Amino acid sequence: MRATVVATPYPLPFTIGSRRLLAVEREVAPIAFTLEDILSGRLPGVPAMGHGEGYRVLSAPAHAEKRLREAMPGFLIGAREDYERSYIAMSGSYDDYLARFSGKTRSTLRRKRRKVEQAGGGDLDMRTYLTPAEMDQFLQLAIPLSRRTYQARLLDAGLPDNKDARAEMRELAADDRVRAYILFLDQQPIAYLYLPVAGHTLVYAHLGYDPDYAELSPGTVLQMAALERLFAEDRFQFFDFTEGDGAHKKLFRTGSVPCASFLMLRPSWANRALLNAHGLFEAGVAGAKQLAERSGFAATLRKRLR
Repeated sequence: MRATVVATPYPLPFTIGSRRLLAVEREVAPIAFTLEDILSGRLPGVPAMGHGEGYRVLSAPAHAEKRLREAMPGFLIGAREDYERSYIAMSGSYDDYLARFSGKTRSTLRRKRRKVEQAGGGDLDMRTYLTPAEMDQFLQLAIPLSRRTYQARLLDAGLPDNKDARAEMRELAADDRVRAYILFLDQQPIAYLYLPVAGHTLVYAHLGYDPDYAELSPGTVLQMAALERLFAEDRFQFFDFTEGDGAHKKLFRTGSVPCASFLMLRPSWANRALLNAHGLFEAGVAGAKQLAERSGFAATLRKRLR
């Protein structure tokens, strides 16, 4: 008997650049593939469909799509995003990891760290939060900072701030299944990193920094300092950057696997119209971007879309 999962509202976004123009909600249940699922070839069970309009499939490897289509014949598929799911294989030491970068990149990373240290007048001030009590301290400091980040303001991707989320974070901390870090400058938090643990994998869930300190690259400095401590633990097998592309992920990853995220919705006229409209919108945005690149106005267009 298949388990039934609860469908929750998912706002399907219509975005240009980092700006969301509108979002249309559908009640969908998640089907998520962990990195360990993907690399081992395991497939999570397809949950039974209760109420709601369908599923939001996250990070499905290519070999899993056939099973999903067979399990839900007739369902509409849309809002598809193909990407490389990036990760860091954490075998070896931190020095081994650094050795994979070019000499120029290593020098740049060291320079960024020194710049933060010099701005603070001493050693790097990065603090670790592990226990439930420490997680309360982390949230007290990181939530106000998260509200200032572009991740929260433009992407709705800031730290969750509700009773259920806080309870879950405390529970993870009680089970030693989370790592959280804050980078301070002059006793003020300027960047945070939140990493829940799934099996032997650290999940890159939330990273944010104060935009007033962007010239110091605090997110990059914090991530590298956190990785140094995490490699020293010698406990984890992978650091999972989860779904989505990005220059940041490509720079720091040691490997990747092709995946796709998409919606699978009941075959109603409303759902068909929504997915068709979203597909046409995405194609239009991509076409406009290509035209701008060819016409030499790409830089001006990107500036207007920020």
